[in-house]
Amino acid sequence: MNISKLIWSVRCLVYGIVAHISFPGYIGRPMYISRLSGLRIQKKVRIYPGLRVEICSKRAEVIIGENTSIGQNFHVVAYSRPLKIGKNVTISGNVFITNCDHSYKELDKHVLDQDVIENDTIIGDNCFIGYGSVILAGTRLGKQCIVGANSVVRGDYPDYCVIAGNPARIIRKYKKELNLWERV
Repeated sequence: MNISKLIWSVRCLVYGIVAHISFPGYIGRPMYISRLSGLRIQKKVRIYPGLRVEICSKRAEVIIGENTSIGQNFHVVAYSRPLKIGKNVTISGNVFITNCDHSYKELDKHVLDQDVIENDTIIGDNCFIGYGSVILAGTRLGKQCIVGANSVVRGDYPDYCVIAGNPARIIRKYKKELNLWERV
């Protein structure tokens, strides 16, 4: 283990005093964490530098499952309910995940002064999220979903599918009976 990861492991232990963070694991130097006590990180989670966590209320949490790897510059927003990331998930660098949007219906009001719309966002077990992807509020990824790089994802996606594009759509599904990935 190099010296950086040793320091990151110590950071994980120190944060574990305030947050619900299991060891072993490590957290690279974060950019910003709004409410450390709202983080629930299971063991063997590896987070690279540049983490930005916005937990906007006492009811909100960011829950990260066991053996998950998160690349640099990960940005996550949980507004007033939990945002869940499953176990054995790989999240590439520069990914954004949220469970809230701003309303824009009132034309005489600035968007930031309008209501916040919140929807559950859940990332299933064994998912892979490609570099630069955006996972919007209300997205539910089933287990073993693959999200292509730079995709903008919103909606419900079943287990075992490949999702790509802006807006993202399913481009492949795994067919168990044929034991292969099939184009959609």
